[in-house]
Amino acid sequence: MNDMSWADAVTRVAVLTGAGVSTDSGIPDYRGPSGVWTRDPALADAFTHRSFMADPAVRARFWQTYLGHAAWQAEPNPAHHALAELERSGVAVRVLTQNVDGLHQKAGSSPRKVLELHGTMHEVVCTGCGTRTPSERTLARVAAGDGDPRCLDCGAILKLAVVLFGQHLDAATIGHAERIAAHSQLMLAVGSSLQVEPVASLCAVAVNVGNRLVVVNRDPTPYDDLAVEVIREPIGTALPRICAALAAQAAPGGATISR
Repeated sequence: MNDMSWADAVTRVAVLTGAGVSTDSGIPDYRGPSGVWTRDPALADAFTHRSFMADPAVRARFWQTYLGHAAWQAEPNPAHHALAELERSGVAVRVLTQNVDGLHQKAGSSPRKVLELHGTMHEVVCTGCGTRTPSERTLARVAAGDGDPRCLDCGAILKLAVVLFGQHLDAATIGHAERIAAHSQLMLAVGSSLQVEPVASLCAVAVNVGNRLVVVNRDPTPYDDLAVEVIREPIGTALPRICAALAAQAAPGGATISR
C-alpha cells in the first residue's frame, strides 16, 4: 500500500466482508487451501437448500456441523475491531457482511450499521410458521439427541436463519445493500472470493456510479480488474492500517493521504 490516494477525502465507506475476515478468529473459510469445501466437498450438500429440505440425513449432518462450529467460541480479531474503531472515528461506515458469525457486532460495530446479507447463525427460523428463536435452544435439543429438530409450535422443519445455496437472498436486504454501495465513496471488499452472486456484484454497483473499489484478499477475485487497488497483504494487518488512515484523514484538519 504505497499509494493510498484513493482514500483522500473519503467520508462514506461501504465494507463488503467475507469469510477471510473471520479466519484470524479461528473460523475456517470455505474455498481456501484449508477451507470447509476444500477439505470436504461433500459437506456442501448440507448447505444446499434443496438437499436440506428434502433429506433428514442431510439436516442431521448440518446440525451436527454447527453444534461444534468454531464460531460459537470465536472472538473478534483486529480486522473486526478496526472497522468498529473507524465507525467511532466519525466516518460513515456501513458493513455489508457475507458472514453469519456476528463478530462485527461483537467487536462494537453498531448493529444497525451491519447488514447481514446471508443471515445469522445466532437465530433459528421455522420454515413453516416463520417463528424465530435463539439458536442455543435448538442446538441444546440436537446435543440431547434430536438429530432433526422440528418446530415446537407447528412441527415444521427448523433451519438456522442463514441463506443456504440455492436459496434466494431477501430482496429488501439486497436492495438496501445496493443503495449503500451506490452512495458510498469507497467500497472495500475484504476477505471475499467475490464468487457468490448477487452479493459480489455490489462491487460493480459501486464502480458503475463512479465510486472507488479496493479489494483486500489473499487470492485473485473476478472483480480485481475493477479495483483502483488490490491488496494481498494479510487482512489482520491491512485492514487496521486502512481504517487508521481513513480515520486520520477524515478528522478535522486531517491531512490527505498520498503516500
